[in-house]
Amino acid sequence: MQYLHTMVRVTDIDASLKFYCEGLGLEEVRRSENERGRYTLVFLRAPGDQGGEVELTYNWDPEVYTGGRNFGHLAYRVKDIYALCQHLMDMGVTINRPPRDGHMAFVRSPDGISVELIQDGTLPQQEPWASMPNTGNW
Repeated sequence: MQYLHTMVRVTDIDASLKFYCEGLGLEEVRRSENERGRYTLVFLRAPGDQGGEVELTYNWDPEVYTGGRNFGHLAYRVKDIYALCQHLMDMGVTINRPPRDGHMAFVRSPDGISVELIQDGTLPQQEPWASMPNTGNW
């Protein structure tokens, strides 16, 4: 058995690519468009990671998606959780669960998909993160 990917539906492919690629640092590895089925698939992975991918599914005809939280979440190990959270904040992304402990944080994609960030190793607590409250749901 081999883990292949996790699929998440997105409503705005450009906003999603900005979040996942510019924000989180994932790279697009392939894309396919299906005119007959009226959808686009974009596969992303973390640089240097040959493992599982995230498949963004964009249906060309508008649909309303609900329940991003009951999907669960995506999780990524990161080199510097504080730097990544600051980068995401600078892009206008809300840090729903700040990395108060220097180990774990949660953010949401433009479509409400919860993304867990886990520090590789341990960092000491730092401000403003240590005293930053949760915002919204994560």
